Amino acid sequence: MSMNPSSVLLTDRVAVVTGGGAGIGRGIARGFAAFGAKVAIWERDADTAASAAEEVGGLGITTDVRDSAQVDEALARTVAELGPVTILVNNAGGVFFSSLLETSENGWDALYRANLKHVILCTQRVARTMVAEGNSGSIISVTSIEGVRAAPGYASYAAAKAGVINFTKTAALELAPHGIRVNALAPDITLTEGMATVAPPGAEAGFRLTVPMGRPGHVDEMAGAAVFLASELSSYVTGQTIHVDGGTQASSGWYHHPKTGAYVLGPS
Repeated sequence: MSMNPSSVLLTDRVAVVTGGGAGIGRGIARGFAAFGAKVAIWERDADTAASAAEEVGGLGITTDVRDSAQVDEALARTVAELGPVTILVNNAGGVFFSSLLETSENGWDALYRANLKHVILCTQRVARTMVAEGNSGSIISVTSIEGVRAAPGYASYAAAKAGVINFTKTAALELAPHGIRVNALAPDITLTEGMATVAPPGAEAGFRLTVPMGRPGHVDEMAGAAVFLASELSSYVTGQTIHVDGGTQASSGWYHHPKTGAYVLGPS
């Protein structure tokens, strides 16, 4: 099998991006559209769903992907208007600080539903249509570096993101006989609208110290990895989690000293 530049193209393939109205999801939607895909945005916020769809020339559907009936309705509409879905990006998610001792059951349930339940639900529903149609495809879930390291104050969120990583492996094995690949992307610090609103003053200087590459990531860099996983360039890649994080996961606690720039481990 020889390499061909056209292998990266997604021409006329139908892609669903959940939570695609802003941030990483919107960046991925733009990337898919740039490489030829027809994109459906499934997003709770009607305004951002519409604006993102307009930007990428796609379909915006106001959908709460935590609700099975809404997912089924969105999928049926996507297939009717764009065609069979062969790419799914499970990007929707949410987080809030809550210590282990203080988190309520409602808090746990909210974090599970926002970060893991919809991944399982959307994967199942879209994969069923792929199998029924006899189509191969690519399913990509956005997890987090917090899925592979401790996250004090975010235990339930981190557990859900770890669940996404393990679910990715298991789903990959179950769906491989059908020609459906399942992978995940794990970002760390990525500049999004949401981060801009919560990051304290001077945060970017701290990012330069904590990220080995010395800067936060951009949503377009997540999009590049997503295009790779969606395209035929990754035709033999499944069950993997790719860390798009500037080297943070590899650093295991090493960071740039604020004065010398040299790597140090722990407080100095």
